[in-house]
Amino acid sequence: MISVSKPIIGDEEIEAVVAVMRSGIIAQGPKVKELEQNFAKYCGTRHAIALNSGTAALHGGLYALGIGDNDEVITSPFTFVASANPILMLGGKVVFADISEENFCIDPLEVEKQITNKTKAIIPVDLYGQIYDYRKIKKIADQYSLKLLEDACQSIGAIQDNVLAGSFGDAAAFSLYATKNMMCGEGGMLTTNDDDIAERCRRFRHHGQSEQTRYEYWDIGFNYRMMDIQAAIALVQLNKIDDLNKKRIDNAKKLTAGLVGIKGLILPKIPENDRHVFHQYTIRVTEDFKITREKLIESLKKDDIGAGIYYPKPLHLHPHFSKFGYAPGDFPVAEKMANQVLSLPVHPGLTDNELSLIIDSIRKYA
Repeated sequence: MISVSKPIIGDEEIEAVVAVMRSGIIAQGPKVKELEQNFAKYCGTRHAIALNSGTAALHGGLYALGIGDNDEVITSPFTFVASANPILMLGGKVVFADISEENFCIDPLEVEKQITNKTKAIIPVDLYGQIYDYRKIKKIADQYSLKLLEDACQSIGAIQDNVLAGSFGDAAAFSLYATKNMMCGEGGMLTTNDDDIAERCRRFRHHGQSEQTRYEYWDIGFNYRMMDIQAAIALVQLNKIDDLNKKRIDNAKKLTAGLVGIKGLILPKIPENDRHVFHQYTIRVTEDFKITREKLIESLKKDDIGAGIYYPKPLHLHPHFSKFGYAPGDFPVAEKMANQVLSLPVHPGLTDNELSLIIDSIRKYA
């Protein structure tokens, strides 16, 4: 089976874990500090704070930005639930804004429609590995004095206007989950250029304690620390990330070249000023395609090819959020995309033969 995603683990990662185990320093320690320094340098930010998941990074980022009871935060309904849950975890209100068909990211025009006097922040999501329209969203944030927390969980190494993901806005959250472009099994990072945001997030991940004054608790906090075992893997992956991303980009180019011109398929579009790092290679299967999307998935599976739908239902249609008054039809573009998107294998482990099999199989059913 050609899997839709696959962790790339080599001897270096294994040796790095063994070295940490032998050192006896397993929890947050020198490897975490080294990762933070190197990750900040890579992203071009003053600070990088390591946490135990991308969700924790979003939670810590929102806390550090001062989000609290009844504060409204605007985000996309077309994303994984972790983009929205931390807002609720801090007592805030999730406000959705529809997305663009061009890049699956939040639509700046729709964002501005949702702003009220209770709006405090925007969480734009770099979906599938492509950065949101930063210029337009930043202009809106500045106009209304809103905080900007980039959900960069899928976009490590992505670029817009010669700037890397993670350095847009007030802060950015990354995920290092097992299937991400850079991974350590479970893990997250928060990047920022703001000293106060960085300090507040560091306290938040460690029970409200400052690293300078242990056992003095400044505020509520969580056990969101990263282990040195995870950091050791992430350090090796960070050294490889540009090569891993290049392989994904090359694979995406080959898929596009092989699938272009097929009636009923809409392929990814990349603006000239963007580097899309293809956490997912996501096409749209429209009604003009010969068979339905679901039938195509079944057919690909028979050919031992994996494919996935990310995401089959927008967040506002789940009971978790519909109870706040959301209903079908509220965000028509997100709902349309949920019925069309299909992610194909694009990970660095693919061979040219496997890419050809994917292309040939889809052409056969077209």
